Amino acid sequence: MKLNKTTQKIDNNVCKALKLACEDFTSEVDGFCWLTHRANYTNFPASLVVTCVFDIDAEVLAAKEQKVDDHLRDVIQKQLLKVGIVLKNVRHNVHLDSEESCLRDHNGQWPERLKLRVTKQKPTQSKQFGR
Repeated sequence: MKLNKTTQKIDNNVCKALKLACEDFTSEVDGFCWLTHRANYTNFPASLVVTCVFDIDAEVLAAKEQKVDDHLRDVIQKQLLKVGIVLKNVRHNVHLDSEESCLRDHNGQWPERLKLRVTKQKPTQSKQFGR
């Protein structure tokens, strides 16, 4: 789907913010690989879904147990705020997942897997960072 100028500017700002967060995570978070986002810009920012991807399920569990997921959400929220995007409930917008789960449940097909997180929100735009 082609975005209009205003929506393209919003998406560019989201990409800019997430790219900075991704760069931080890659160097400081064990097991973190990459992140991606999807959004329905007619219901933005409520529809924004950011997925932080780790190598294996155990790393996702460890991140949650050690509250690293809270740190990831905090950094993402701060980066988005810098470009003027306010999330009401960052827990609703940011999720953790793993390459292992995608391979097991969706044969490594991330577009199929990510569709599950964005029901009733088409059309969507998706960008990946850190891959």
